[in-house]
Parts: sequence; C-alpha cells; structure tokens
Amino acid sequence: MFNDRSSLLSHLRTRRSGKPRDMVAPGPTGAEIDAMIAIAARTPDHGKLAPWRFIVVPEDRRAAFGKLLRSAFVAGNPQATSAQLEACDRFAEEGAALIVVLSSPVDSHIPRWEQELSAGAATMNLLHAAHAMGYVASWLTGWAAYSDQVRDAFGGPDERIAGFVYFGSPGRPLDERPRPDLARVRTVWAS
Repeated sequence: MFNDRSSLLSHLRTRRSGKPRDMVAPGPTGAEIDAMIAIAARTPDHGKLAPWRFIVVPEDRRAAFGKLLRSAFVAGNPQATSAQLEACDRFAEEGAALIVVLSSPVDSHIPRWEQELSAGAATMNLLHAAHAMGYVASWLTGWAAYSDQVRDAFGGPDERIAGFVYFGSPGRPLDERPRPDLARVRTVWAS
C-alpha cells in the first residue's frame, strides 16, 4: 500500500482545533462519523483491549445533554447563576456533531495508565480523521469531564470521560496558536 508521506506530513502540520462555538454546518454525516470512529480505533493498544468507547450524541439528544449538564452543575454548585446554566446549554449545543470519548479500562495485566494513554491516542485520532475529511474538530474537557453524574450518564464508575469531541465546518478562519519552543521540550539523554 502506498503511503504518501508528503500528504501525511502536510496533514500533521496543518491540523488545528477549532472553537466549537465557531463551528457551523455541515458537520459529518453518520457514515462519516462511523468512519472517524473506525480510524480512531486504529490506535496503539497494548494487549488489543480496546480500552475506550465512543458515544455519539445525536442532534435530537443535545437538549437532554444540556439538562444533564445543568443538573450536574447545580448539584455541585447550588448557588449557580443563570449565566453559568446558560453556559451548560451552550456546551451541549455547540458544534454540528458531538462524540463523548470514554476511557474504559479492562481488567488485564496491561497497566491502567497504558490503557488511559490509548484512550487519549484514540481521541487524537478522531481529530486527525476529522481534519482529513475536511471538518474541524475540538477536544474539550472542563468540569463536566470530571463530574460523576455526567460520567454515569455515558458510562460506569470504572470509566472516565477522556473528552467531548465537537465537529463541524469552520465558521471563520482557524487561529494558529503558539507552539512550544522545541529547545524547551526536547533534550538529549546524556546519562
């Protein structure tokens, strides 16, 4: 199979996240979402455990997701303001499509940490698949990713929300964020 390295390197150099609030339609179709998930599942996975799950939140369930977020936020913040509750609604409605990625470790001799890293790699593969298909995507966490009430709506107590991945078309040009200084993040081991 031919591997066009120049195209792949160009893809990797140009992938950027978009802000979900700036995403517009069209978003990926159901078939495209399935293809993205199939690509995401081609991630490093020591032991072939598939320690991740992808929960598609369809458009007609976004309002219910907003109600869940409001309920979970109020449970942890009884004095929640109307602005905070409106932010829950916006979080639920942004983007043209939404997938919740769960880290779903499997009882195994493979360390849990490696399984969690695999879930992160699978999430990144979703972003790459979206970019390759001409869409923009964004991987968010925030308080909702750490809420037991939100997690329980999507998975079980042994799972964790790796992220909320939003998809759509860019409603404006994407920003290029500053990247780390390689001199700060790259060293050569000398011992």
